[in-house]
Amino acid sequence: SENKVLSTLSHKLAPSLPLQEDFVYHWKAITHYYIETSDDKAPVTDTNIPSHLEQMLDILVQEEHERESGETGPCMEYLLHHKILETLYTLGKADCPPGMKQQVLAFYTKLLGRIRQPLLPHINVYKPVQKLIRLCGEVLTAPTENEEIQFLCIVCAKLKQDPYLVNFFLENKLKVLASKGSASVITEDMLKGQDLLMTDTGQSIQPEEISNAAGAEHTEKEDDLSTSLDELNVTSSPEASAIRLNQDYNLVNSLLNLTKSPDGRVAVKACEGLMLLVSLPEPAAAKCLTQSTCLCELLTDRLTTLYNALPLSVDPLDIESVEAVNWGLDSYSHKEDASAFPGKRALISFLSWFDYCDQLIKEAQKTTAVAMARSVRERFFVGVMEPQLMQTSEIGILTSTALLHRIVRQVTSDVLLQEMVGFILGGHREPETLTDINRHPLRHRLIEHCDHISDEISIMTLRMFEHLLQKPNEHILYNLVLRNLEERNYTEYKPSCQEDKDVVENGQIAGAVDLEEDPLFADLSPDNTLSNQEWLSVSPPISPEHPKNDGKTEVHKIVNSFLCLVPEEAKSSYHVEGTGYDTYLRDAHRQFRDYCAICLRWEWPGSPKSLEKCNLEASFFEGHFLKILFDRMGRILDQPYDVNLQVTSVLSKLSLFPHPHIHEYLLDPYVNLASGCRSLFSVIVRVVGDLMVRIQRIPDFTPKLLLVRKRLLGLEPEGPIIDHMTLLEGVIVLEEFCKELAAIAFVKYHASSTP
Repeated sequence: SENKVLSTLSHKLAPSLPLQEDFVYHWKAITHYYIETSDDKAPVTDTNIPSHLEQMLDILVQEEHERESGETGPCMEYLLHHKILETLYTLGKADCPPGMKQQVLAFYTKLLGRIRQPLLPHINVYKPVQKLIRLCGEVLTAPTENEEIQFLCIVCAKLKQDPYLVNFFLENKLKVLASKGSASVITEDMLKGQDLLMTDTGQSIQPEEISNAAGAEHTEKEDDLSTSLDELNVTSSPEASAIRLNQDYNLVNSLLNLTKSPDGRVAVKACEGLMLLVSLPEPAAAKCLTQSTCLCELLTDRLTTLYNALPLSVDPLDIESVEAVNWGLDSYSHKEDASAFPGKRALISFLSWFDYCDQLIKEAQKTTAVAMARSVRERFFVGVMEPQLMQTSEIGILTSTALLHRIVRQVTSDVLLQEMVGFILGGHREPETLTDINRHPLRHRLIEHCDHISDEISIMTLRMFEHLLQKPNEHILYNLVLRNLEERNYTEYKPSCQEDKDVVENGQIAGAVDLEEDPLFADLSPDNTLSNQEWLSVSPPISPEHPKNDGKTEVHKIVNSFLCLVPEEAKSSYHVEGTGYDTYLRDAHRQFRDYCAICLRWEWPGSPKSLEKCNLEASFFEGHFLKILFDRMGRILDQPYDVNLQVTSVLSKLSLFPHPHIHEYLLDPYVNLASGCRSLFSVIVRVVGDLMVRIQRIPDFTPKLLLVRKRLLGLEPEGPIIDHMTLLEGVIVLEEFCKELAAIAFVKYHASSTP
């Protein structure tokens, strides 16, 4: 206790050493260790080096704390002037004593993290930082991996704060390409004439690069290194044909290596570091990233590896139901998973990495984003997925289409979406003709798959298109549908006359179909249409700004046309609670609002192109996509229930788009169709004509229909098999689809009539 009192007294009497002396004392203690020690096998943790380094850091932090912001104190001056970081780098590289590399990495990391003033612009900071970066990721599963990734991430964070600094980390090399194909490498520092033979301070010529260069005899003498480019006579030499500035972006290279770490936490941190770097707005860095690093290759090679690791056959439902995947949380435990299935681990890894590529491209600087997305398209979509989608094995087609559907749903980056759309649909924008529908083979094959002999493949491909149509990219709908409706050559130009205006009252629809062929409209009973009175209560009021004769057919006539399509004896919904028309109205209202939000940027016209300006003489083809959908719609009474639900779902999504030509072609029963053309309405009319003939041949048609509807809704237990089941289910889908189209037409009219 006497000693304690004495030491306290001496502290009070003698002023504490100034910080700088303290700082120098700790640094000298470290350097003395190397002078005095003979045992360099003892690990660094058995020495005082770690505690001296920690004290130096504390002193630097305290010094900064006591000064005005931005002012450099004597300790920091000492660190910079005496190139302490350079010396530490050399010790870390030699890993002497063992474990020193870890200590050095931690020192750099804490220094950059805890000091507020910008250190990286100092040559005596960024040079050794550059070199330490090169030591990272050299060896996988190195004992220093954790410290390496912490260090790289703090450098990335500093660059994110001040993006211009990234230019210090693009290390220039001039490659002189000789005509013999040899290349000598001259570093930027040679040109500046720096003294490079100090302890590994500057970036010296890489000796192996020189010795590899055929016919290039360089001697590594100091005067040789300090010569200028002219004296090297590079340009005038007859052999030297070109000089290319080549840049190394070692920060990216080291992170790329660490993304391959078996330690998931290290790999994720490396991915986060890359995410910060790709978003830097510096054009030089973006160029170097895509041209001088393997970033694009890494992304696509890993996508390929993970895709190829998937089982040849995965249940499409499993692919769809795997929970939302987040790239940073690819930690899946098979043991804890009640819903495990073969290949789930591999599927989650693939989808996680796809999500990472998507997010990386979304965050990236524009030119980097485009380069990465192109690489994904060429090396992964075209190189790996296309052969899978084009194969003939049904199991293979089903699995690969389910995976395509999943990534179509998952993609959020506009740039990657653009490349994906180009891959699936091609870039064509002129109207299709029957003879050239195979111009983009993958598009052709996928559309054909919507009408595949396997119902599962048809449904999966239709689902993929349904989700594709909901993506915010103008080319999708234009390529699949709009380019064929541009000239409105599905219409026949007839000046309207009074007779056409009274058609619905007589149950006739002018010009839409040949009514003698279709017995449908012969006896529209008054009970199955809504009276004008009822419609007036829900229709928008006629206002001076919106006179009725604006070229739009009055909405209640359109709605009634759809509602009356299915004859009375084929209707079953009004016998069952909760299957009315209002649910469709609510859904249509919500969906239409969503679609309008997507299409807002595409500046679509508010009204159809005037017929005078249209080329009505051009022969009309609805396009491959609508052709297949209409063909399938025409077979609704003979197809499985699930297929019908999917076909009608795609058609209703299409009819929701707020483009006047889509509205006219899919939702206006009164359009005067040119001869030989069909519209959605005319296709349904044909189906109903067929249905009315077939109803006559089925005894107890309406009670059977009702029973089937109740079973589908789960209101009746499954009982004995009912004959004509496919037909009865088809009729139910048809009735519901007509109600849905009526609701969409009404909602769209309402929206366009509300200023």
